[in-house]
Amino acid sequence: MSHLPHRLEVQNASIGYGQKTILKDLSFQIPHGARVAVVGPNGAGKSTLFKALVGLLPLQSGQILIHGEALGAHKDCVAYIPQREEVDWKFPVTVEDVAMMGRYSQKSWLSRPSKQDKQIVKNSLEQMGIAHLANQPIGRLSGGQQQRVFLARAIAQEPHILLMDEPFTGVDATTQETTLNLLDQLREKETTMMISTHDLNLAASRFDYALLLNHKLIAFGKPKEVFVKENLSQAFGNALLVVDNGVILVDECCPPDEEHQRHPIEEK
Repeated sequence: MSHLPHRLEVQNASIGYGQKTILKDLSFQIPHGARVAVVGPNGAGKSTLFKALVGLLPLQSGQILIHGEALGAHKDCVAYIPQREEVDWKFPVTVEDVAMMGRYSQKSWLSRPSKQDKQIVKNSLEQMGIAHLANQPIGRLSGGQQQRVFLARAIAQEPHILLMDEPFTGVDATTQETTLNLLDQLREKETTMMISTHDLNLAASRFDYALLLNHKLIAFGKPKEVFVKENLSQAFGNALLVVDNGVILVDECCPPDEEHQRHPIEEK
């Protein structure tokens, strides 16, 4: 796929909220069809990056290019799945309504769904194993089911680029495996994917590239090249532990409502 253009380029981008800069001077290129793990400690700017990549947060400086064109030129090709806690689950919509939102990027909000739209949404719900929940209010579903609904919405959008913010946090093993299977299917369609995760083992074993952040780009490349002691020390600081057998542990400080996690990975 090296002859194909980069689907996503970030050039000297600084991103933040108002005058506060969260990410400074980022530059990287995501190859066509690559699967990228975005890794860093809590508060490092992973969610901020995703919001900028989908146009929800303006750049302070620099630029983002999709297929070589400025962000916004391709309104229908980037799908974004936020963290679950950022979603208002009390909003009165059904599972089918949420999945249908994936089709609105290709048409006016006032347009009625076409027969093709309805079939695509039905297929996406079936693919996620939640077609039987189509008429259920989104707020009544379990966390894993809600995650599958947003995956169905992303499938219905038929994106070239998929951004997923912490999709493996707080979901059951079945939903995690369903998500990974979906990523494998999207790889066959050469969909470019960026997924943030705290699981370094998963990032090292199931992703083509790793992007390591902590308010700046620390490293980007193949996981075995990125996840070395020096880079991880820059990212995680005192949370990085090296034990006698050469295994690196990231002992990340999490908010009180999150499970305290340790993520082992072999030192390269």
